[in-house]
Parts: sequence; C-alpha cells; structure tokens
Amino acid sequence: MAAPVLSAARTADLIGPTRGDGPAYQLVADALRLLIADGRIAVGTRLPSERDLTGALGLSRTTVSSAYAVLRDRGYLTSRRGSGSVASLPQGVVRRDTGLHLSPDVPEGTIDLTCAAQRAPAGMTQAAEAAIAASPDYLCGTGYLVDGVPELREVIAAHYTQRGLPTTADEVFVTTGAVVGTAIAARALLSPGDTVLMETPTYPNIFPTLGQLRARIAAVPVEPTGWDVPTMTSTIRASGARAAFLLPDFHNPTGNLMSDEQRALVAQALRQSRITAIVDETVVELGLDHEGPMPLPFGAHHADTVSIGSASKSHWGGLRIGWIRTPKHLHESLHSARVPLDIGAPVIDQLVLLHLMRASPGITQERRRQLVESRDALAEALRTRCPQLRFVTPRGGLSLWVELPEPVALQVTLAAEDEGLLFASGPRFAAAGGLDRWIRLPYVLTPAELTEAVDRLAWALARVADGTAASRGRRSPHPRGPLVA
Repeated sequence: MAAPVLSAARTADLIGPTRGDGPAYQLVADALRLLIADGRIAVGTRLPSERDLTGALGLSRTTVSSAYAVLRDRGYLTSRRGSGSVASLPQGVVRRDTGLHLSPDVPEGTIDLTCAAQRAPAGMTQAAEAAIAASPDYLCGTGYLVDGVPELREVIAAHYTQRGLPTTADEVFVTTGAVVGTAIAARALLSPGDTVLMETPTYPNIFPTLGQLRARIAAVPVEPTGWDVPTMTSTIRASGARAAFLLPDFHNPTGNLMSDEQRALVAQALRQSRITAIVDETVVELGLDHEGPMPLPFGAHHADTVSIGSASKSHWGGLRIGWIRTPKHLHESLHSARVPLDIGAPVIDQLVLLHLMRASPGITQERRRQLVESRDALAEALRTRCPQLRFVTPRGGLSLWVELPEPVALQVTLAAEDEGLLFASGPRFAAAGGLDRWIRLPYVLTPAELTEAVDRLAWALARVADGTAASRGRRSPHPRGPLVA
C-alpha cells in the first residue's frame, strides 16, 4: 500500500508562522514534531521534499534541511529509499496498554477488543500544552477543586443547555471518570437492600458498587432492536425501586438510541413511582450516521435525573475525567457520598479537557468517518466469514452486539483467547443472568485489524463447534476474562 503524501502547501499551513524566538530551522522542526506526536500528521505519511517545502514556507533550503535533520536525529522522520521522508515516532515512544486485564501477561500480537474506547484524538498535545500554560492560575491553591475547574463546569453546563436541558455550572460537578460518578450516585440514592431497576444487557462496571450495597436488581431487557417500552413501564411500576440505571443514548453494548417518545413514557412511569433516574450519557456524542436531531437528554423528560457524563469515549480514556449533572435537591447527598470515593479530579487533566471541549464537545468529523469505516468493515467481515452470527448495525456507539447460534459465549471467548483475540462475553453485561448467546465486538481498531479479528473469531467458533477448544480447567482463575470498558 502506498504511503499517504502530504503536500508542501498543506504542510506549510499546518506548520504556521515560522517567526519567533530561536533559529527558524528549530521552529520548523518543533512544529513538525508536535504535529506528528499529536497525530495531525499520521505516522507513515510521506512529507514533502526539502525543495518543495522550501518554496511553500519561503525559507532557505538550508533551513528546511536542518529541520529535517533534527527530526531524523530525534526519530520523528525516517528516510526510505523511494519513499522520501516519512513521519515516524521514536523507538519506545508508542506505549500500548493492555486494556483492563487482571494479568499484564498479554501475548505480543493479541488483538484486544475488551475496551470500547478510542485512541487519543489529534490535538491532544496542543491541548496539554494549553493546559500547562493555563495552570499557573491554579498553582496558588491546594489543587483540591472538589466541584471541578469552574470554566470546565461552565462548558459542560452550556452543552447540556444546547442539547435542550437548561443547566447552570452549579448543577455540575466534575469527577474522576464516569464509573466513579455512577458509584457516587448509587451510594447517594440507595440504602443497603434497596431495589434498583436496570436494563439487561448493561454496562457492567456498576455491578461491584451494587454488590457492596446488597442492592436487589429488577431487570428490563433491551432487545437488539431496542426497548420494549410497555414491558419496561409495567416493570417500573411493579418494581418498588428507589433508582433506575439507564443508558438511553447509543446504549452500551447494543448501540440502541431511545426516542423522545419512548423517553417520555419511561419518564412518566418513573415519575409516578417516585424513582430517580441515573442516566449514563458517556456515549451520547458517538452518533455515526444517525439521521435527524438527537433526542433530548433524559433529564429534560424527568427532572429527578442524575446524568453521568465522561470524556473517555468522546475524547480519550486516559484523561479519566467525568461529571455529574444533578438536580439541586440532591446536591448535598451526592457530595456526602462522594467524599470516600473522590475528592477532586486532576486539575491539569480538567484543563486539557476544557481545551478539547471548547474545540468540539464530541468526536470530530474525521474520527466519525474512521469509526464508520471500521464499523462497516467489521460488519462485512462478520457477514462473510461468520454468516451464522446475527447482529443489528447500530447508528452510533462503539460496538456490535453479536448473537451466537448456541449459548456458548464463554467457550467462544476462551477459544478466541487461544487465537490471540480478546473480547467480552455476554454474561459480563447481564443484570440478571443469561446472555450466553452474546458477545460484544467494539469497532475501535482499523478495518484491517478488525478483519483479522474476525478471522481469529471464525477459527475459535470452528474449534468450539468441533469440540477441539481447550477446556475451562486449563484456563486462568478469571473465567470471565478481563474487565471491560
């Protein structure tokens, strides 16, 4: 495959002004280094020749040659015969995580689909530099901003208002991620032994908190095509629940989007039963090819709603910044519940997110295009290599919820691990048991990687079908595999 080529004119636009303190070659080298490190110039892209860039920048050939030499010395540029100068990263700079595994011993070459999250977006380095530049305003204090950086709370509140739920900054406080925010809400609203209404499947990282609270679960199924609202509302009225944990926006893992009409009916049932809603909105910005306007936030239909947001899916999980939008009458109880878990998110990370959200509250159009390409490649590979599997292609979110022909999700998950493929089985997402026919496959990697993942899945399915897959007794003591996100 031919390397992508960056024109001299586009490179000059990205570099920007070349006047400032220090030699011009160093300014050019620093600008290109940040562009490559930041992902705005993708690794593997062929940069323009020194001669072409000289003309585009209006600088001397010596200046551009010196800048390229600096980049080569630092590992950000590689000269290849027949390919010119190609953007690269210094050896050792790329740090690949191991997902949320209980064991760090993940073999080289493993394709990890346990985490439905994306790499850092272009602009992250620039945002980090802006955060450092803004940090002196906060260094005179202790750094414990329990409610969060005021400017970030204002931006989050303004976005809720823009979405159709009028919000002020004092109705928002920042947390160390959405998992912590959800745990705070659960501890504030539930007493030991209370009932909580939950969808099944659902996001699983709420289960430890509910287990600690000895909460009883009233489960309502979410089908591959969406919610059965009549059944859901009747369950709400009969449940005796104190709170309901809901994911109406590109539901994780099914990708379903609850309509305004459905939200109104569910909200009415919750209101009549005096049930507070805890609504996970971490994927709300991940619309891909959804047609028409987004539904109003659930809180616009049901005032007694605690909304949980996060930057982990829309921007980058490494920031670990989330937030809670809460009705004012719940402020005190939420703050009291927070102290044992979270006494303030990192200020620098909040400032990074502030810069990113001012540019875009959600994913960029380029990132959306990449996700659509990956989703479609995964879907096509499944149809071609694994026609026995069934799924509904979602119009948003980050994963396919895939049905197996038999209830063998755990066996397939373990067999896939032997083939160098990791993903989460359906029982991990079950609020009330079952879901043994289901697996979750995020489409957050490249189309080529996802096609290879499907090949490995096909081999695992064949081994389970013919009885040659390894038995559970040979496996690790964590049969449900790694944690998922």
